[in-house]
Amino acid sequence: MATVTKPPPVRRPPRPVAGEKRRRGTLGARDRTFGFLLAAPAVALFAVVAIYPLVAGIGTSLYEQSLITPTRKYVGLENYLDIWPDFIDRLGNTLVFSVLATVFPVLIGVALAMLLNARLRGRNLLRGMLMLPWLLPGVVVSFLWAWIFNDSYGVINHVLSELHLPTVDILGNSGTAMAAVVVAKTWNSFPWIMVVVLAVLQTLPREQLEAAALDGASRSQRFRHVALPHLIGPVALVSMLEFIYNFGSFDMIFVMTGGGPGTSTMTLAVSLYQYAFTDFSLGRAAALGVLWLGALSVVCAGYFLLNKRLESRS
Repeated sequence: MATVTKPPPVRRPPRPVAGEKRRRGTLGARDRTFGFLLAAPAVALFAVVAIYPLVAGIGTSLYEQSLITPTRKYVGLENYLDIWPDFIDRLGNTLVFSVLATVFPVLIGVALAMLLNARLRGRNLLRGMLMLPWLLPGVVVSFLWAWIFNDSYGVINHVLSELHLPTVDILGNSGTAMAAVVVAKTWNSFPWIMVVVLAVLQTLPREQLEAAALDGASRSQRFRHVALPHLIGPVALVSMLEFIYNFGSFDMIFVMTGGGPGTSTMTLAVSLYQYAFTDFSLGRAAALGVLWLGALSVVCAGYFLLNKRLESRS
C-alpha cells in the first residue's frame, strides 16, 4: 500500500508590526523629501534662467512695446502677422547657412581625422596646429576673415591685384557674402569635429582591420566595410549638434556682414537683434523669438530621435 507524503507546510512570512510599517513609510517619505530638497536649487535656477524668460517673451510678443517708451499696448497676434513674411525669408537664409556651415566642416573634419589617424611624422604637432582655429573666439575669427575678404586692403584682393586680375567685393556682393561667412565658419568649426572623429577612429577594432588586410581588402574597402559603420553614428550626432549651433549663430554673421548686403545674409538671430535694438520693437522681436524657438524645437526633436535610434542599435 503506497504511502502518501504530505507536502511541507508553507511558512508565511511574519506580518510586519504596525510600528515597523510606519517606520518604513516614514523613511520613504524622508527620502523623497530629501531628494526634493536636493533638487530644489537646480529647479529654482532653471525656472529663473529658462522658464521665466520664455513665459515673459511669449507675453511680450502679444504687446506693442518699445525700448523708447515705457508703456505698452495689447495687440494680440498682430506682431506675428506683421513679421511672418520676414520670418519665412530669414528662415530660408538660416537654413542655407546652417546646412552649408555643417556639411563642409564635417567633410573636412572627417578627412583630416582619417589623415591624422595614419602613421605620419609630426602628426601630434599637426593636431595641435589644426586645433588653433577652434580655440579662437568667434568674434576674433570674424574680424580676421573680414580683413581677409575686405575689398580695399584684404589679402585676397591684394593677391588679385598683384596678379593683375580684377578685384572682387566679396562681402559687398549678395552672391558671395553668404559663401564668405560659410568659409569663415567652416575654418572655425572643423577642428572639434576632427577631434571627435579622431577619437572614434582610435577605438576601431584593430583585429577586424588586420583581418580585412590579410584577406586582401584595399584601404577604401577597409574604410567602407570596417571603419565607416563605426563612424556613422558619431558623425551623425556631431552633424546634428553643429547644425543646431549654426541655427542660432549670431556673432560671425553680425560682425562680417551685419545681415547684408540687403538681406542676403540676414538670419533669424541677426533679424531679432535688428528688431530689438535697431527698430526698438520688443514686441516684434519677441514674436520672432517665439517662432524661432518653434523651428529650433523641431530640429532638436530630430536630434533626440536620431540619438535614441542610434542607442537602440548599439
